[in-house]
Amino acid sequence: MVIAIALIVLVLATVLFHFLSPWWFTPIASNWDTVDSTVDVTFWVTGVVFVAVNLFLAYALIRYRHRKGNKAHYEPENKKLEWWLTGITSVGIAAMLAPGLSVWANFVTVPEGTSEVEVLGQQWAWTYRFPGKDGQLGASNANLISVDNPFGMDPNDPVGQDDHLVASPELHLPVDKPVKMLLRAKDVNHQFAVPQFRVKMDMVPGMVTYFWFTPTRTGEFDVLCEQLCGVAHFAMRGRVVVNKEEDFATWLAAQPTFEKTLTASKGDPEAGKALFTACTACHGAQAEGNRELNAPKLSGQSDWYLVRQLQSFKGGVRGAHEQDTFAKQMIPFATMLADDTAIKNVVAYIKTLPEVRPAASVVGDPVRGKEIYETCTSCHGSTAKGIWATNAPRLSNMSDWYMARQLRNFRDGIRGGHPQDFHGAQMRSMTQVLADDESIADVLDYVRTL
Repeated sequence: MVIAIALIVLVLATVLFHFLSPWWFTPIASNWDTVDSTVDVTFWVTGVVFVAVNLFLAYALIRYRHRKGNKAHYEPENKKLEWWLTGITSVGIAAMLAPGLSVWANFVTVPEGTSEVEVLGQQWAWTYRFPGKDGQLGASNANLISVDNPFGMDPNDPVGQDDHLVASPELHLPVDKPVKMLLRAKDVNHQFAVPQFRVKMDMVPGMVTYFWFTPTRTGEFDVLCEQLCGVAHFAMRGRVVVNKEEDFATWLAAQPTFEKTLTASKGDPEAGKALFTACTACHGAQAEGNRELNAPKLSGQSDWYLVRQLQSFKGGVRGAHEQDTFAKQMIPFATMLADDTAIKNVVAYIKTLPEVRPAASVVGDPVRGKEIYETCTSCHGSTAKGIWATNAPRLSNMSDWYMARQLRNFRDGIRGGHPQDFHGAQMRSMTQVLADDESIADVLDYVRTL
């Protein structure tokens, strides 16, 4: 009787929770309202079966409960009941599958005249590619992927020269215009999903998968990876911004073409030497850093990371939080660099400077730090030299006091909160494993041994 009552309570609580729950679908922002209808059908079919089966089980427990003097009657077969159950089950399965198959057929049947955009997923970031004026995307190959060619595009293919490259997890699309999403993965399986659009699709290395949809209202919508892709899967976030057509055209025109990235300056160390003169007062003549002036060591750091940080300072992405005092001090110095060419020049000069091992200033337990650092290896590498593919800078042989401050800033929400700081937001999530300052000291003391 206790089990029977528990089953009845379970059914009643489940039904009440379904109808009274504050959790419902987010408002739809695309043409795929049929996806919601399909899910509703599935809810009703499975819901009716759930209620019927559990209430029947409760009825059977009550009706046929043990009574003294009663004997059980055993029937090994009941063909009539089996036919009924087989028929009802078949109807229920067909009722769930038929709408889904119909919607799926439309989901992958792209209307003529639909524009295209490529989504490239990697651990743990999104980037995008748009065709140029010719309306065609150029050829690409995973073997061609490098720091200078992150999309793996074929430089000998003239079709791809005018492709627009978006090296950011933020994608812009025009409202009320159908778009075909071509999905590629660099490394492992990912899944591109935007809940408000009711779209998602697996991304498999070596394949190009696709779907299409039409954004129906302007706004900003979260991009999620819904395929477990590694330790930072939960932090693999992006954003879709749906604009009016004229605003979208303005944004797209500002994105560099593949041809422009090929001809972009790699950085001139000689030109950068003069620019670096202003930096020496804080960072030192050899970019060795100066703790007294809160200036970290720069020599030996990855050039792509230094370029990104200078761009972030200049654009106000870093130093946006009122408590990030030292980052705010860097903003006016970064603005002295007129453009990306100047930034690349000064970084190219820093790259020529010899390294000096900084003095240790953070003391912890390296044995415990090694255990904590296991989480960090997936991005920064087992030797903490940094991995470009995962957007993780070098940690070994860098200023430990500076890294300690940054880890605290990430953990406390001082850094990584700007809407455009996608990589900072990932670190903000990952540093939650560092429970206290002692944990930070332990992991940095271990990094020093690498």
